[in-house]
Amino acid sequence: MKFDEFLVDLFSKGEIPPVLRVYGWKPYAISIGYNQNIEIFDIEKIKSFGFDIVRRPTGGRAILHAEELTYSVVMNSKGKSVIEIYNLISEAIVSGLNLLGVEVELEISMPDFVKSYKDYRSIPCFAITSKYEVKYKGRKLVGSAQRRYGDVVLQHGSILIGDFHKKLPEFLKTDKVEIIEEIKGEIENKTICLNEILGRDVSFDEVADVLRSGFEMRFGAKFDKKDFLSI
Repeated sequence: MKFDEFLVDLFSKGEIPPVLRVYGWKPYAISIGYNQNIEIFDIEKIKSFGFDIVRRPTGGRAILHAEELTYSVVMNSKGKSVIEIYNLISEAIVSGLNLLGVEVELEISMPDFVKSYKDYRSIPCFAITSKYEVKYKGRKLVGSAQRRYGDVVLQHGSILIGDFHKKLPEFLKTDKVEIIEEIKGEIENKTICLNEILGRDVSFDEVADVLRSGFEMRFGAKFDKKDFLSI
């Protein structure tokens, strides 16, 4: 994700075009939002599993990056609001996922973030669906977060492929089993992954390919290897 900030710098200087980048995580890692409190997590336990924990340059809540595809977009806002950019990017994601045979939809309501962020159940990103985020039959499939650097947009997102993300509450720093189980229940009820939707194992490369096609269709873009980075 530090490299994404480097791309923002290059784009701001006019040295590169807009970028869509996709990547996975090795080892698995928890990323927390720019303003989220890291002390709610048991760092030693995370490390004992061989996982990492990092702070994103973008906002939002915690994500366990495991069986998923992380995307980042660097582009100019061209005067569009945060919500308008969310909508544009989500429409591109929807176009791509439709190519997999997944009929997804966009959330139309906006949660009360001030109220929800005071609730411990909102610690995971996937416990709350924001306006224009991608869901399937009411359950969240894609979580995204955005940051502005002047007119330059950096947006991160996670597309769930498998269900390993459900283990996130196990790494909270609490002895209260009921809290962990309640958050697990929230994630179970409010999220869904591509493997579950399609009833098969979906590969990272499949998702990367349709995502690329979705952005080409929505933005009229034509990627080459230099523009579309897969690491």
